[in-house]
Amino acid sequence: MEYVALIHADQSVWETMTDAERGAAYEQYGEFADAARAAGVLVGGEELSSTASATTVRVRDERRLVTDGPYAEVKEALGGFFILDCASFDDALDWAARIPAVHHGAVEVRPVHVDPEA
Repeated sequence: MEYVALIHADQSVWETMTDAERGAAYEQYGEFADAARAAGVLVGGEELSSTASATTVRVRDERRLVTDGPYAEVKEALGGFFILDCASFDDALDWAARIPAVHHGAVEVRPVHVDPEA
């Protein structure tokens, strides 16, 4: 079954890192991705651009409303995701615990919805 691991972190921490610190963080994420790929559980994943580049769309009373910025003001913003194909939810949690963001943010794990009719 596939699970999405949503990476939430304090964006200001990333923005205050030195280039060397960011490079080390990217190396840790690369090591995680390599291990998950080698284990056959990595389906995909991507880093997201800063929330400063976000635009939110809503439709209210048949009108499209477009707002610059993320959906809500939050300290920890969605920064990226991995899609993991694991045998169980516990396995997905074990892999999520290896994502570097768990040390300074949070990783939310959710099963990917499977439509039984599809």
